[in-house]
Formats: sequence, structure tokens, C-alpha cells
Amino acid sequence: MTISKYPSKVYLPQENHGWTTVLDYLIDKFQGIDKAIWHQRILDDKVHWQDGTFIKLDTPYRPQAAVFYYREVKKEPVIPFEHNLIYQNEHILIADKPHFLPVNESGAFVNECLQNRLRKETGIDELQALHRLDRETAGLVMFSINSQTRAYYHALFANKTITKTYQAIAKTPNNIQLIGKQWEINNRMIKSDPSFVMSIDKQASSKDYNAHSKIRCIKQSEHLSLFELQPITGKTHQLRVHMQSIGYPILNDKFYPTLLPKSEDNFDQPLQLLAQSLDFKDPVTQQQHSFQSKLMLSIEEHI
Repeated sequence: MTISKYPSKVYLPQENHGWTTVLDYLIDKFQGIDKAIWHQRILDDKVHWQDGTFIKLDTPYRPQAAVFYYREVKKEPVIPFEHNLIYQNEHILIADKPHFLPVNESGAFVNECLQNRLRKETGIDELQALHRLDRETAGLVMFSINSQTRAYYHALFANKTITKTYQAIAKTPNNIQLIGKQWEINNRMIKSDPSFVMSIDKQASSKDYNAHSKIRCIKQSEHLSLFELQPITGKTHQLRVHMQSIGYPILNDKFYPTLLPKSEDNFDQPLQLLAQSLDFKDPVTQQQHSFQSKLMLSIEEHI
């Protein structure tokens, strides 16, 4: 059994939908976890309020309160790729995330995520990711290491004052010249079926658009092309869906255009999507930053 050293947090909703106790809510909220597990976690003092007071089986529901618990999994996968620390000052840390490693705890991953790897490496328990990449995507992730200035860096992403540039490889026909061709995609993305897959709402009007990307082809071989992508917004799977929408789904994508059956990770065939650079004016130091990933995508490797 692997147990996280760091607590996860969930806020109890303001509107109570019939939950008498905190336990009632946790069982309802996390339906993929057997209720007996929540019983045992509470009995083992693994669930508590923000002040450290332990929550009991009969602790009443408290709207808007924060509940802390410790994720645990029976067997945690190990991702055989290293991360790289790119930059660190007193406010932020930039790291390169390898393919297959999640940014935060999720699913079967507890300690084997970039955030907890970095907490262990740096000794900074306050370290917190400011944005996310899909587990399958590699590249740059920014973390806050100072809670006093964290909000300023969150605002970079909320206010879209940071430029994120990605690269992707896709199969392309050899009878069409793509180098220099550009696409600007603006549409509405919605959850599909199953809910972790996204799709484009073709009935949406322009006032309801929520997903905006710019894409251009920068290199081409006989059957593959390298694309540069700039997401203006940050919807789940946005670049993967937008690449599919222009007819060039990203190489080794298990979700788009077709959702493949769940299988073990194939470390020899990572999704060919890389968060390649981050450019922004530091809201605290006023310094202009331009960070580049040390990882690379190469169409020559797939020829």
C-alpha cells in the first residue's frame, strides 16, 4: 500500500444535497472508492479539518469547510523517466515533465507525480503546480513555491498574460505542402462520452466559444510533420482535439480520433506532444522570462 505524504483537499459545497455527515459526502463524491475504505480512513485518523482536528464517522456536514485526506493506492506504477529542474527563484520553479508522469496525484499515482517528486527533491512542501499538463504530455510546468506571491502567478494563466508554445508531430500526406500553413481554431469544447473525452460542439454560436488555438506547420517529411501550437485558452485536451479537427491527430494519441481500449503504458510510443516554451513578464520581479524545454520532438526518429 502506498500512502501520500501530502494531504489532498476537497471543499464541502455550500448547498447540501442531503449529506448528514462528512462521511456521507465523501462516499457520494468519490463513488469509485468503496465506502468501507472511507470508514477505515476515518477510523485511522487519515481525514481531518484544516486545523488538524480529526473527522469522525459521525462528524456533521459543514458547508464550505475544507476537508483534508491522504490518498492511497494498493500498487503504484513507477515511471522510468527523470524530470529536470529548469529554473528556481524564491517564488517559482520551472521543471520539465517527462511523458507518462502526472503533474499531480491522480488515479493510481500518489508519490509518483511531478509535484511530489519535486517536493521531495527540494524539501519545499508548499510547492504547488500553477497549471497542468496531461499525463501523456511532456514539457514545461510552472510551480509556485511561495504562498504569499502565488496569486500573482495564478493570474498569469487566468488573465492569459503568459504565452505557452507546444510542439506536436502528426501523420500527414506527402502530396500536400504544409510548411508555413497556419490554422486559427476557435470553437466550443464539451465533455463527450465517456466524460474524460472532449468533443467540439458544432451547434455552438461564436459567443459561446471557449477553446482558441493557433497552429502552424514548421517542418515536414514524407509522412510526418512537426507543428507549433499556441493555446490561447486552456481547455482539457484542447490541442489534441484541435489537431484532430484540422485532420492531423497527434501521433500515438490513444484518445483522438478514436478512443482505444485501456492498456498498459507503452513507454516506446509516447504521445508526440511537448510543452516547449513559457514566455511571460514576472508579476513580482518584473523580469521578462523565456523558458525552453530541454526535451525535443523529432520527426526523424519516426521515419
